[in-house]
Amino acid sequence: MKNIKALLFDLDGTLIDSEYFHYECWNEILEEYGVQLTYPDWLKNYAGIPLPVNARNLQEKYVINASLPEMVKRREALTLERLKTKDVNLMPFALEVVKFFHEQDLVLAIVTSSPREDVEAIFDRNGLRPYFSLIITRSEVQHNKPDPESYNKCCEALGLSKENCLVFEDTINGIKAAKAAGIRCFAIQSNTDMHESLDIADRLFLDLMEAKEYLLSDQFVA
Repeated sequence: MKNIKALLFDLDGTLIDSEYFHYECWNEILEEYGVQLTYPDWLKNYAGIPLPVNARNLQEKYVINASLPEMVKRREALTLERLKTKDVNLMPFALEVVKFFHEQDLVLAIVTSSPREDVEAIFDRNGLRPYFSLIITRSEVQHNKPDPESYNKCCEALGLSKENCLVFEDTINGIKAAKAAGIRCFAIQSNTDMHESLDIADRLFLDLMEAKEYLLSDQFVA
C-alpha cells in the first residue's frame, strides 16, 4: 500500500456534515403530507442512499399521493435552493486532512451520489474546490452506489490502476460500491452504532484524522 497515488472521497457524511441538512430538506417536503421523520430514523434507514431511492421508499412507506418524478424534482430543487444560501459544515478535520494529502502530491477526487449542481453549490461555499482534480457525481453515471460505476469511471478518468487508489466512505452503499469496483476502502464513521454494519470496509475509523495517522504510521504516504 505504499503505492497509493490517489485518494477518492465520498462527499456527504465523509467530507461534509450534510446528513442533518438532507434530513431537514426531506421533512420540509414531507410535512405537506403529514409525515415527519426523526433524525435517528433518517440515519438508520435513509442516510447514504441516493435521492431517487429514498423518494420511492418514502412514497411507498407513507403512501404519499404524489408521483415519484414530482417528489424527486421538488427535493432536488429545494436542496439546490438551500445549498446556495446555507453553509453545510465540513466533517471534523476534513479540510486539514485534504490539504495535507494534497501537499503530498496525491491526486484527490470526489465520487458522490449527489448531482453535479449540488456539488458545485457546496464547493462554492466551503473552500474544498482547489484540492480536487476530478469530481464524479450522480449526473455523470447511469447507476448510483452501491453500483461500482462511479468508482470505475473515476479510476478510468484518472488513468490509474485501482491498486493505486484508496476510497474513503461513511455508509454501507458507498463501501459496497468501492469494494465492487475492486478498490480498497476505509470507512469513516463517528457513530459507533453503525460500525457493525460497515465491517466490509478494509479499515474503520472514527474520523479522517485517525485515518490519516494510520496511513502515516503504516508508511503509506510518509
